[in-house]
Amino acid sequence: MMKLEGIAGIEHFDSPGKGRGLRVNRAYGVGELLFSCPAYSYVLSVSERGFICEQCFTRKKGLAKCGKCKKAFYCNAKCQKKDWPVHKLECNAMCAFGEKWCPSETVRLVARIIARLRDQKERSQSEKLLLLKDMEAHTEELDNEKRERTKADIAGLHQFYSKYLDFPDHPALLTLFSQVHCNGFTLEDEELSHIGLAVFPDIALTNHSCCPNVIVTYRGINAEVRAVQDISPGQEIYISYIDVLYPTVDRIERLRDVYYFTCDCKECTTKSMDAMKMRVRKLSDEISQKDSSDMVRYARNAIEEFRRAKREKSPSELLEMCELIIDKMGSVFDNSNVYMLHMMYQAMGICLFTENYDGAVRYGEKVLKQYIVLYPAYSLNIASMYLKLGRLYIALDRKSIGISSLKKALAIMEVVHGKDHMYVASLKREISGDA
Repeated sequence: MMKLEGIAGIEHFDSPGKGRGLRVNRAYGVGELLFSCPAYSYVLSVSERGFICEQCFTRKKGLAKCGKCKKAFYCNAKCQKKDWPVHKLECNAMCAFGEKWCPSETVRLVARIIARLRDQKERSQSEKLLLLKDMEAHTEELDNEKRERTKADIAGLHQFYSKYLDFPDHPALLTLFSQVHCNGFTLEDEELSHIGLAVFPDIALTNHSCCPNVIVTYRGINAEVRAVQDISPGQEIYISYIDVLYPTVDRIERLRDVYYFTCDCKECTTKSMDAMKMRVRKLSDEISQKDSSDMVRYARNAIEEFRRAKREKSPSELLEMCELIIDKMGSVFDNSNVYMLHMMYQAMGICLFTENYDGAVRYGEKVLKQYIVLYPAYSLNIASMYLKLGRLYIALDRKSIGISSLKKALAIMEVVHGKDHMYVASLKREISGDA
């Protein structure tokens, strides 16, 4: 029997209408750490190899590569040795498959979870409140498309890992993949770039709100839960499972599709921000309700079409696509409309990738101006935009405005990451010119 350890200041309880949840039994102020949770299992994105240590997730230069596969990189021999029990699964497979080794990130994570479950003798530090096997799976609610995707994942698991790992039966694998799809966390750096995937069972107990009172950030392979509002004793804590920028109808659709529930938070009930998020141009008397509805439909389709195109088109083709979509939406939507912001953010990303820094600043300034209004005060999205723009200004010899932007990023990051975080220390050095 694995003994329940618990977390000081936090209680596991039955949340009315929501099932399991977490609440506090003492007061917490803005920026205060409620608890941290080490990843039960995690995986670094293939695109980040060589830049980030596979074991501790430290970003640094001069990482040492695995002598066998030459694909994994580490801070030192200590990190490499610590990672070997999980890396050996991939090391042997990568050597055997060579260039044909291409499991999805989800498949890689599930392989590591299976290996850890096999060797686990006692409750881990990631499971003080909830065992991994007890995470929600919602297998009975999977539609055909999700079942097909999971079937493909299971086939990938067998293809790349069957020589190195014994698998549970098909229903158990279906449950495990469903648990990862519902409870997996995307690991991100300070600019919100995707760097990996992980599971944190204790944090999986936290319910969702579109007006969250806590935020999850990462310190290496540990997730930290910090207050972004003052929280009173007995209050339930909520994180946001999704990007809260979008209007209520989009958020509800996304939550229903991925997490199988309908949100009834204050913002979803009142829709108080929707009018601001869906603003049309000032010439509103010339824009009918039908024009507006048609443009919303176009915008949602265009965003999905662009997402697919990112896998096939060149940066210049993608930028042209962005500009055409922005131009068409701009005939009806105001610049502050969230669908306009979505495409401007994409355009900024392409400009950054192609080192068109002037273009990136032009789009970034428009996006940030609205983010400040539409996101909560202590938002990673706002902090990352100040960070990106600050670095762009400095690269364009606009040092004064650049430093000012970085300082605004720092003020938010000290709250959401904690004042002693490596991102905060690094940014302070950048501001003082010692980076």
